[in-house]
Amino acid sequence: MTGLAQYPFTAKTFQLDSGNTLSYLDEGNGPVVVMVHGNPSWSYLYRNVVTSLRSDYRCIVPDHLGCGFSDKPQHYPYRLENHIANLSELLDHLHITKCTLIVHDWGGAIGMGWAGEHPERVAGLVVLNTAAFRSSRIPFRIAVCRWPLLGKVLVRGLNGFAWPATFMAVHKKMSEEVVKGFLQPYDSWKNRVAVHRFVLDIPLHPTHPSLQTLTGVEQSLKKLTEKPMLICWGGQDFCFNYHFYTQWQKRFPAAVSRYYPHAGHYVLEDAHDEIMSELLPFLESCDG
Repeated sequence: MTGLAQYPFTAKTFQLDSGNTLSYLDEGNGPVVVMVHGNPSWSYLYRNVVTSLRSDYRCIVPDHLGCGFSDKPQHYPYRLENHIANLSELLDHLHITKCTLIVHDWGGAIGMGWAGEHPERVAGLVVLNTAAFRSSRIPFRIAVCRWPLLGKVLVRGLNGFAWPATFMAVHKKMSEEVVKGFLQPYDSWKNRVAVHRFVLDIPLHPTHPSLQTLTGVEQSLKKLTEKPMLICWGGQDFCFNYHFYTQWQKRFPAAVSRYYPHAGHYVLEDAHDEIMSELLPFLESCDG
């Protein structure tokens, strides 16, 4: 128990082959739902989904290395390929042979990277304001956080990424308690290392070390086109905007798509009830 608002969970831990420790939630019993967060959030993003589902489903929600309550090593690659490998290592450890996957933000590339490698283990896919394909689009407010020296000072020194997300990524104002929950793991220069490294890992040029990995993830999406997919999208997202929404629809024309014009990037904060009304029947259909 953490004492954080709306987060009545006790996290479990798993030691990776690298020697670092991942923190993750493993709540409930039943068909497995794996939820993969992005940057700068952590498993806290899915807290209310877990609470809603754990009476009927087994909910597994990892904190990526450097995020949430996982270890935050200062000299670690923090590349897309590492995050995919860590997720795969955890799900292998937990003997997950079939699951429905929910992804958000960087969780799209990470989760779909795993799914594309293991399509036989995927029962269904839920996409929330994310991407798993190449793009040259980046908002200026994020691009600034990539600038040499200044970006590191903004993100790690001034908390200029995780903190602004608590009001820029939502349409409805968060309570002070929920803001505290989102920010709790990122309370120092040291603890914001992965927040900054995620921003730097966006592959925008041909020589970027994660471009090949992201290209592979994008190409692997074709292995998943027959899987049931639910797309729930916040229309007020300044980063993953309508362009990304339509890209998912083009790649997965059979997907059920729901667009929430008054929800932001943290779509689960702004449209939780609406999303749950879609998610519950979708999960039931995946179980069948």
